[in-house]
Amino acid sequence: MHPALAVIFLTLFSGGGFGLMALTAIVNDFQIDGGLNPLQTMIALLVSLAFVSIGLLSSTAHLANPKNAWRAFTRWRTSWLAREGVFAVAYYPFAMLYLIWVFFTGHPAALPGLVLANMAALIGLITIFCQGMIYAVLRTIRQWNTPLVPANFYLMGLAIGATILVAIRWATGNPAPALLGTAAALLVLSAVFKGIYYFWISRPAGPTIRTATGFNRLNVRILDPGHTFGTFLTEEFGHTLAPASAHRIKALMYTIAYGVPLILLATVAQSNAAILAILAAVLVVGGIGIERWLFFVEAQHVINLYHGRQHC
Repeated sequence: MHPALAVIFLTLFSGGGFGLMALTAIVNDFQIDGGLNPLQTMIALLVSLAFVSIGLLSSTAHLANPKNAWRAFTRWRTSWLAREGVFAVAYYPFAMLYLIWVFFTGHPAALPGLVLANMAALIGLITIFCQGMIYAVLRTIRQWNTPLVPANFYLMGLAIGATILVAIRWATGNPAPALLGTAAALLVLSAVFKGIYYFWISRPAGPTIRTATGFNRLNVRILDPGHTFGTFLTEEFGHTLAPASAHRIKALMYTIAYGVPLILLATVAQSNAAILAILAAVLVVGGIGIERWLFFVEAQHVINLYHGRQHC
């Protein structure tokens, strides 16, 4: 598939923003590491709102006619894309009211504030699910048609949110060992689930030109794709990546998104160096951005079978 930057930014930043909101609510609900003070809560909320806004605004660049974007919200009964949009917009009033509550009262763990925080967190988590289901329900793309997609979206969003929250705690001079451990655990779990996903899509179990044409007992090969130049279909759905390049990029992604941040978090636990916690959060966002690019590039639409591909 063509890796559109607008969709990469949407899934990367909005997922991270919703993950950060969910963890902010959980930390203040259960007072993990003493909970977040008003300043830390407001910083987390502002970062979450900024990330979600970057994601949603970038998504409009993917529309052929952005002025008709409002029509996407009208199909919420049948479309996961419309549901994502509805829940993403519904997130704002609760997150902003919680921000206003903390700003004026200075009590992020008070009951009215926690109600707003948990509503925003719940809506954010539902939005991540809708986002994953947009791809998981597409039976024409084997690499996406799996429950592993929404599971990976959840884990990566929460991993981004946790590392950002760790950076906020250390940058404001308030170390949080339990939160640091949670961030490390989410990074490891996310890396494992992504590895399972990569193993699953590497199996040659998708549709082939033989199953597409119905000649299951014959060797079928397209002799002429029917065009001499690229078309919309080959450009949008036929983007490919050589296996050797894919392996190198995956190794780079694992290093940036998981390996180095885990080392940095371990160092932060020993040295209390805030700059390392901030660097870890930046690397996780960048590394998962690479993963999201690979997620789109490696998806092979079944239509490629009619343009010379033997299997998808």
